[in-house]
Amino acid sequence: MTGIIEAMEKRCYSPEEYLALEEAAESKSEYYDGEIVPMTGGTTNHNQIALNVSVALSIAFKRKDYRVFMGDVRLWIPKKRSYTYPDVTVIAGKPEYFEQRKDTVTNPQVIVEVLSKSTKDYDRGGKFQFYQTIPSFQEYILIDQNQRFIEQFSKQENKRWSYCVYDEEDLALVFSSFAVEVSLEDIYEKVDFDAEEIEDVGE
Repeated sequence: MTGIIEAMEKRCYSPEEYLALEEAAESKSEYYDGEIVPMTGGTTNHNQIALNVSVALSIAFKRKDYRVFMGDVRLWIPKKRSYTYPDVTVIAGKPEYFEQRKDTVTNPQVIVEVLSKSTKDYDRGGKFQFYQTIPSFQEYILIDQNQRFIEQFSKQENKRWSYCVYDEEDLALVFSSFAVEVSLEDIYEKVDFDAEEIEDVGE
């Protein structure tokens, strides 16, 4: 399995080849301008936080013109020729699909990523730079799964982003791009901070 993953990472694939492979694959991979990168397996904490945020936002948006999607919905980033699977995606209005594919959207307003040991640096760095090329993208939320710590990036004018941190002293995450607050108690409900974070890297 390790040799297959290494071969996938070294060969340059077209977006069409990636999509064909992804449809037949047993596990998900992301695509970065020719490179296919297998995704690490999620922990129970990771999954619980993504679920908690999705449920809270879905309740807040009941009968409002927003859609909330979890990690199985793919995002196409045209300026970077990349496909990713955000943990939670919020879309204002109707989803805009890439080439009519109902599994791939292009117009996120808010993206939420739950940080893992192996991905946290990329989520804060390169992936955030990719997301910033999407015109509809307004807010980025990064949630630590091992402690009560949340980072919020909110788009301002002239390509500037404001930065805010939430921790044990804060009661709720206040979204900047719509009038919604989600308590940190709800975000971290049933999360076990004592559980060791061990990821399945597909080897």
